[in-house]
Amino acid sequence: MTGKYEILIFDWDGTLMDSTAWIVDCMKRAIQDNSMPTRSDEAIRGIIGLGLHEAVADLFPEAESAHIDAVCNAYRDHYFGADEQCSLFDGVEDVLHQLHDIGYWLAVATGKSRRGLDKVLSETGLEPMFPITRTADETQSKPHPLMLEEIVTDFNSEMSRCLMIGDSLFDLQMATNAGMDGLGVSWGVQQSDALQALDPVGLIHDILELPAWLNKHAAVHVA
Repeated sequence: MTGKYEILIFDWDGTLMDSTAWIVDCMKRAIQDNSMPTRSDEAIRGIIGLGLHEAVADLFPEAESAHIDAVCNAYRDHYFGADEQCSLFDGVEDVLHQLHDIGYWLAVATGKSRRGLDKVLSETGLEPMFPITRTADETQSKPHPLMLEEIVTDFNSEMSRCLMIGDSLFDLQMATNAGMDGLGVSWGVQQSDALQALDPVGLIHDILELPAWLNKHAAVHVA
């Protein structure tokens, strides 16, 4: 790979998979199960990308640890106990194969648990596309940079050769904290103006725009 980037690191929920509504629904049920004060859909959307414990703690900053743990456990019960299968956004699979075929290494950095990520990688058949992945329960939660630092180390690469791609402020903040370029996507949990405020290297509005963006900004021709 002779272009600016050799590794493309993707967030999962809201970036590759259309799972926001399901996550919000499971969190609302978990909150209700534990008789905690209700939280709006917007508030729950705003914590997507964090690790589960960090997300619940952000929603309930005054809650005791036992209450946070109870909501987390209820969320897991709802998320893994149903037959719900979220879908990839249109075009994701084709674009990932296209980028992989021309020589990019692909990785995932997600606020999901390892169990959750392995589940969706298996269901979508995309596991072989991502030789290195990191989840929030095996390292630090976003926006801490450790997740990206570990991915870069495992690839024996450099921050300047990697691009973080995500839909949340946490994704772009993590990239900044790691000294890595971040590319925002506008079809997930955050509005374009909020993402632009973090000064990403770019912003795209459809996954199908990614190859053209790389053609223009990374100096690699994507057929």
